[in-house]
Amino acid sequence: MVYFRSMPTTTSPINLSSLRQKAGLTAREFARQLETSHTNVINWEKAGWITKSEFLASAASILGVTIDELLGLPKTRKAPIPGGKAGQVFREVAELPRRQQERILATVEDMLTAQKARG
Repeated sequence: MVYFRSMPTTTSPINLSSLRQKAGLTAREFARQLETSHTNVINWEKAGWITKSEFLASAASILGVTIDELLGLPKTRKAPIPGGKAGQVFREVAELPRRQQERILATVEDMLTAQKARG
């Protein structure tokens, strides 16, 4: 049997019951959609973890959350992209091949270093 448990140092036990209730499902309905028994769902809710990893993707989909949210992992924050002309240029650079991106970044870094030395 494959076990998956949230690691206590970086995550907290999942609150499967709360996620299930937010989705408007009873334990039996959730179990039926997962094609497992409702006693499994109840045991997972008590334990704070899902014992079989093959249920993770389906459970997240049924509950309308990501697997990370299901596991109690903190949400990742995307780095903000600047607006205006700088944002447009950064988006265009991001679409270039990696080698060209590196050349552009090296040039920009050299210009920034020179600017800091002057000012």
